[in-house]
Amino acid sequence: MQKIFVTGISTGVGKTVASAIITEALMADYWKPIQSGDLDQTDSDTVKNLISNDKTRILPSSYELTAAMSPHAAAEIDGVKIDRFHINEPKTDNNLVIEGAGGLLVPLNDEDTMFDIIMPEYKVVVVSKHYLGSINHTLLTIGWLQNKGYDVSVLFNGKENPPTERIILHKTGVPLIGRIDEEPRLDKTVVARYAGAFRHILESL
Repeated sequence: MQKIFVTGISTGVGKTVASAIITEALMADYWKPIQSGDLDQTDSDTVKNLISNDKTRILPSSYELTAAMSPHAAAEIDGVKIDRFHINEPKTDNNLVIEGAGGLLVPLNDEDTMFDIIMPEYKVVVVSKHYLGSINHTLLTIGWLQNKGYDVSVLFNGKENPPTERIILHKTGVPLIGRIDEEPRLDKTVVARYAGAFRHILESL
């Protein structure tokens, strides 16, 4: 069974849509360990509304925080402290997709970051979206993961930018899952289409 951790080069780069596509492609279970903000419409809710298969289970988050900000700050507002040893992977016999919060080094508390909850056996998919500075952010994110020995792939999101995509792939040598275009709308049909396109490479990770 595969366990795939989805992280991004920053916040707002499309991790949740990417997670929904990967979840649909592998008919995996989905787990968001830490949810910060918008508890009426969480990332777990979004993924649930975007998938079509009847095998996926949406597993409960370990922490749900009310403020849409870095987990360490959101936890302080809610009067709790995130303990990474209380972030326990749910038991499942299915493939598992785990979506991080924000980028790789987002702090959970004064000591730990999101990086610290990525288990050694996880495959890591880095979601990269083009903006000024995104090459640097992507190379730093992938470099941190590679230096720690993780099996890393990249998924581009947004409008195509060949020079950016080419240099990232050249400098990192990581496999390319594909690219999610700027879609006029995102629904189950669109997610299913990308899931079908990416399924073969995801199964081979």
